[in-house]
Amino acid sequence: MMTATKEKTWTVEEYHRMIEAGILKEGDKIELLDGRIVEMSAQTPPHAATTQRSSDYIKELLAGQAHVRTQLPITLATSEPEPDIAVVRIDPGAYGDHHPNQGEILLLIEVSYSTLQIDIREKAPIYARANIAEYWILDVAAREAYIYRNPAPGGYESEIVVADNAVIRMLAFPEIEISLSELFLPV
Repeated sequence: MMTATKEKTWTVEEYHRMIEAGILKEGDKIELLDGRIVEMSAQTPPHAATTQRSSDYIKELLAGQAHVRTQLPITLATSEPEPDIAVVRIDPGAYGDHHPNQGEILLLIEVSYSTLQIDIREKAPIYARANIAEYWILDVAAREAYIYRNPAPGGYESEIVVADNAVIRMLAFPEIEISLSELFLPV
């Protein structure tokens, strides 16, 4: 006779307590996704360089209008992921007492070199359920961006894929043009 096993899921509060107790260390490359503690993929040079380039460009465009956080936690109902880039509302306390939450997040960007399916199949539904208005995935290998908008409980209702020569506008800042070629590494 086989015994059924059940996977244990963790709350955000339990996850924080494990960090505070030293069970999980701040330097551990992990994140909480839908109650599961998962190991983050190692960063390849193209991933790291694209993340840095994209972050620098977006920071320059949004100076004084939003905070641009790079590979730092955000707190959602059942998850605490560390997206490559999070564009968040300016917080007077500079997020010293909490990580940005769903009401403070304007745009999330994942840079994908080897994690495209995880970013599409696992993270997009989590972000949609959290009502994150806009989520982009930068596919480094294909030099394309997946643009997700109109979150709903079942996932994003709008998904377009655009090439690196496109110019797009964030929902939160429609007056600012973003040249996708500036987000990717030079060819």
